[in-house]
Amino acid sequence: MQISNKTEVLTTKEKRSMPSAFKIFAGSSWVILSRSFLEFCILGWDNLPRTLLMYFTNFLSSSEGYFHTVICNSKYYQNTTINNDLRFMAWDNPPRTHPLNLTAEYFDAMANSGLPFAHSFTRDDPVLDMIDTELLRRAPDRFTPGGWCLGSPVGGKDPCAFFGRSFVLRPIKGSGKLEKLLLKLLEPDNFRPKQCI
Repeated sequence: MQISNKTEVLTTKEKRSMPSAFKIFAGSSWVILSRSFLEFCILGWDNLPRTLLMYFTNFLSSSEGYFHTVICNSKYYQNTTINNDLRFMAWDNPPRTHPLNLTAEYFDAMANSGLPFAHSFTRDDPVLDMIDTELLRRAPDRFTPGGWCLGSPVGGKDPCAFFGRSFVLRPIKGSGKLEKLLLKLLEPDNFRPKQCI
């Protein structure tokens, strides 16, 4: 017996009419959501998240529209969006439909972008080791050091061998680039005109 791991998509000729009670929004499937917004989606005190969940049930790529539509149709959250997924990507050119696999060729652009995420990589590509070593300061076979590491790296010791509270965050040198990017995204000329468009 052979098992196929292909997903079959069934399509029909029937079309649903566009809803009049809410406007459809779409974007990246990679989103960063606040706890408050997720509680709203789960508890849905005004029933919008539940209504939209039923509407998006039969969408081909519902992850590219559900959260966007909820947040942009909610009076509680529509002014809290940043229209950026904070992800570094290099695209095929033309037609910019598929992200390229990132290699060492893109390392400087990634590091200087200030973006905290990147997509996509091939398994075991040397650029992943460059990210670990040069950006995250992670030694081979060790955890990435952070504010929770209380040990001393003197003499090649693992600073994370002795650790404290895991939720302690301390900015590192590269965090200034992220801060600069976020401040630019939040400038009035960038922020308000690009919300829920």
